[in-house]
Order: sequence, then C-alpha cells, then structure tokens
Amino acid sequence: MARYTGPKSKIARKLGEPIYGEDKVLSKKNYPPGQHGANRRRKMSEYGTQLREKQKAKYTYGVLERQFRNLFKKASSSKGVTGEVLLQLLEARLDNVVYRLGIARSRAAARQLVLHRHITVNGHVVNIPSYSVTPGELVAVREKSKSLEVIQDSLAGFNHAKYPWIEWDQNVMGGKLIHLPQREDIPENIKEQLIVELYSKQ
Repeated sequence: MARYTGPKSKIARKLGEPIYGEDKVLSKKNYPPGQHGANRRRKMSEYGTQLREKQKAKYTYGVLERQFRNLFKKASSSKGVTGEVLLQLLEARLDNVVYRLGIARSRAAARQLVLHRHITVNGHVVNIPSYSVTPGELVAVREKSKSLEVIQDSLAGFNHAKYPWIEWDQNVMGGKLIHLPQREDIPENIKEQLIVELYSKQ
C-alpha cells in the first residue's frame, strides 16, 4: 500500500511541527517550504486549520486517507468522545504499539518490522501494521528476531514508564496493552476536535 516516502523535513515545515522527531532543518527554517514560504503570513481559514490538523494526524501515525476516514467512522459510532476515541484507535494500531514499546525508533521503522514478520501478537506472527491491538494482548518480538541489531539499539536505554497503558516484560521482549490510553496520556500535539469539526461538514 502506498505511503508517503518524500522529504520528511518538508512535511514538518509545512505543518510547523517536528512530527517525525527532532529536525535540524525545522529549527533553521521555521516557515513553510517553497519560494515564498518565508513571506507567507496570511491568516489561515477555519477550514484550512481543520484540514491541517487532520493532515498532521495522518502523517504522525502514517495512515492513508481511506484508512483515516474509516477509523473516524468507527470512532463516531462508538461510545465516548469521538475525537478521543479516534486517537485511541490510532494508538491501538500494531505499528504504533511496537513504536510505543521502544522496539522501533519511529513508526515507519515499526511498520517495517511488522511487515517483515518480526512481531507477534499473543505468540502468533502478525504482519498487518493496521491490526488493532486490544487490551490484554501481548505484542512481542519474534524469538528468531530478538538478536536483530536494529531492535537491540532501539531498546537500549528506552524508558518504558513513559507509556503507562503498556506493561513491558523484558523476559519476553514484549509488552501487554493494559488499557487504551486516556487523552491526557497521549503525547501527540493533535487538536482532535478540529478533525471532528472537519468531518462533520462533509
């Protein structure tokens, strides 16, 4: 399935935030890319602000438009606050859980590990990045993949206490999703209510 593979700094500058992690380019050029980026000071419309927030969420979690729309439909038909449920559904994606566990240094790297069959869920190999992990399920590194340098490097010194909704077990090199995170626990700077307002107009 298609994924954005272009310059990440360009997207970070467009959105004005380091959504892919620390970015030296963003710190030097804190304005949109393009010939007139530095001089663009027009006030963004309400629609533009809402659209930008949706784009930020999509790029942050590595989700395509159709997937994102389907997740929103699921969130809007679920109990609870739609925006918060949407973020919980994104957080429950297998590639994101692998990233939160520190097994990979980025969501893109986590997606690759899943696709290449290095990750198990409850002992069974799952190679679908969008697989929705449910509370109680154990996400771990496949036995034959535990010695991979890329995984060892990522886990070295990782602070698993950052994400209290996941319980890490070093013995199995994996973690169990205890419960879905509350909104205040999710560190992403996303104004989910703007996304809800955007979809309510469509």
